[in-house]
Amino acid sequence: MRNTIIGTAGHVDHGKTLLIKALTGMDTDRLREEKRRGITIQLGFAYLPLPDGRRAGIIDVPGHEKFIRNMLAGAGSIDVALLVVAAGEGFMPQTREHLDILSLLGIKRGVVAMTKVDLVDDEWRQLAAMDIEDEVRGTFLEGAPVVQVSAQTGEGIEELRQCLYRLLEEAEEKSAHTPFRLPIDRVFHMDGFGTVVTGTLIEGRLSDGDDIVVFPSMLTTKARNIQVHGQYTDTAHAGQRVAVNLSGLKCEDICKGDVLAAPDSMENSSLLDVKLKILDGAQRVITNNSRLHLYHGSRDVLCRVVLLGEDALNKGQEGYAQLRLAQPIAAKPGDRFVVRFYSPLETVGGGVILDPCPHKHKRLDERVLKGLTTKEKGSFAQRLAAMVQDRSASFPTAAHIKRRLFGEDPEFDAALAELTEQGVLLNIGQSLIHRDFLEAEGGRCQALLLEYHSQNPLHAGMRRDELRTRLLPQADLATADAVIDLLCERGYIYSREGRLAHKDFVVALSDSHKRLSQQILARFLDGGFAPPSLDEVAAEFPKEKKAFKQTTDALISEGMLVVLSPQVCMHGQHYQAALEQFAQLAAQQDAVTLAQFRDALGTSRKYAVALLEYFDRRGITKKQGDARVMA
Repeated sequence: MRNTIIGTAGHVDHGKTLLIKALTGMDTDRLREEKRRGITIQLGFAYLPLPDGRRAGIIDVPGHEKFIRNMLAGAGSIDVALLVVAAGEGFMPQTREHLDILSLLGIKRGVVAMTKVDLVDDEWRQLAAMDIEDEVRGTFLEGAPVVQVSAQTGEGIEELRQCLYRLLEEAEEKSAHTPFRLPIDRVFHMDGFGTVVTGTLIEGRLSDGDDIVVFPSMLTTKARNIQVHGQYTDTAHAGQRVAVNLSGLKCEDICKGDVLAAPDSMENSSLLDVKLKILDGAQRVITNNSRLHLYHGSRDVLCRVVLLGEDALNKGQEGYAQLRLAQPIAAKPGDRFVVRFYSPLETVGGGVILDPCPHKHKRLDERVLKGLTTKEKGSFAQRLAAMVQDRSASFPTAAHIKRRLFGEDPEFDAALAELTEQGVLLNIGQSLIHRDFLEAEGGRCQALLLEYHSQNPLHAGMRRDELRTRLLPQADLATADAVIDLLCERGYIYSREGRLAHKDFVVALSDSHKRLSQQILARFLDGGFAPPSLDEVAAEFPKEKKAFKQTTDALISEGMLVVLSPQVCMHGQHYQAALEQFAQLAAQQDAVTLAQFRDALGTSRKYAVALLEYFDRRGITKKQGDARVMA
């Protein structure tokens, strides 16, 4: 079902609210202050009955420049714009600013209502209509109908209504596949219900009992007592004005500008990658690091703009930028936004969000600019690949990418299958990575191993757990192992005897290392089950400290020496003999005591304890009272 929103725009006191009342019979000014002053301050809401029985929501926005923030809170969800221009005054400052805002927000269709025509003569009407046509030239309203109306006499009201009907039929249908999203524009307490919020459901559908996450606070709640146009309903659909009771939350927990969304459908970010356009009529230049107000949905936050491809943007220019926000927001690719200067407040531009949760970028980086061009202009598959490429280091799942960045778009699965078949995207366990990330990690891995080999030339390679920790500390164990296995499979590194090495590395013992290795092994072989300490053996080679450490490290890594404890190191042959001796004792009796094991080896308690505790740590044995059994 196509649901649509009409939004008014125009200068203060040009008759927007009276026009809505003439069209619908509803007064959208609900505040006492609004009625006393005769101007709209907060957003007002009504609905227009359609010929097929549906209702189109109407948002009445404030026209006064002091309330532009409130106007922006309602403008982002408009399907059809109703620009109101008083015949006697024509285009005024807020008329132009509102039209600029609607253009920046990507509104594509609308109509101009020239109001208060009963107060001017025919000649003035013609001049005013020509002036309007000149003013809207070059905007989305160029060529749009200009309907002359009077809310007082009723002239032109039916013609305007029919015009709106036609435009609403042309409005694009919203996706039913996307998880629901509702920017909040009003929060209040209702006796007997509790906290109630209103907003336009801009995506998906919201049903009674649905789980809700409030962004950016991340509070969780459930939808209760949903109303659309004042009537209770089980399910609200995208394009409808919605009021919903939030179970378990207080009014002070919610702010205007917060967003209700489905769980895991969005994420907070203080960075936004955007395509930024400066208005043709802007009087200010945006330079790098300018401080701005960002308006997104119904939210307003301060930000600094980092221009990624140039030092400044003048009127009519556009370019890529990263907005660095004072507070996090939740957004999606394709969302529109508006920026205004911080002081004095003046609308200067806006554009589209290309990436709602990017990394921080360096300026004038060709790789970054190329990626943003792809995200703006690329095919669906190209945009998908670019998003995964930027997130591969965090090892997202395909479901995460799909839900948070593409809103369950039906194109996603086919594009993912195509990219996977081409080898552009790779499945690593449950994660999805880009091949460029794997290649980069392969290069990093090789560099780490070359450094390791230079420091440990006698080692066959690095232990897997050490490489895993140094290369992929952010990944879980299974994912890191899967990446390392793929790097081995693709020839970046090779695995031998449980060690990982650079593909070109070969252990090459020098004559001095061979001699030293033989001497060290001989000392520990002679020591039997009561070996000397490493420090004692090292003292016998005072002029070969570096070579001694390299050699003993290599012997330990290859299992020729076994470090039982910081103080006890044993020859590998004696270690195996001790293990076999324990196994024989355990086969002859239920449990083996320390004294029995010590006596069987003919050694001291110190070495017997070191062996047994090492067996325990390796899971070979386990204690049972004062004795041990095979595990």
